[in-house]
Amino acid sequence: MHMITPDAKGIMVRNIMLDFAERTGLSRAGINPERYLWTDAFAVCNFLGLYGQTGDEQYLRLALLLVEQVHAVLGRYRQDDNRTGWISGLGEEEGLRHPQKRTQDRQEDERAETERAF
Repeated sequence: MHMITPDAKGIMVRNIMLDFAERTGLSRAGINPERYLWTDAFAVCNFLGLYGQTGDEQYLRLALLLVEQVHAVLGRYRQDDNRTGWISGLGEEEGLRHPQKRTQDRQEDERAETERAF
């Protein structure tokens, strides 16, 4: 039986995820991104796990970029649909407001509020 060392497993996982980013248009400019909600949700978790294990900001950036792409691609009607715009029915400007941005704003507000309390 062939045993894989923990370090080799980590390298293998990193390579698989970087290959995923390349193949699906996450890290390669000029191709249409291929987004699938469940696969992408799992990939976000993997990228965040890799970031937590390695501290490498590349994985955090890939997780955030993937969330942005999922929002931009899956949040809109497909090109072959007669309907246009955001599936949620929001206007263009409102639809462009990203949940990540709202989360960051909320965290900054909470941080400022905490600092004022002390």
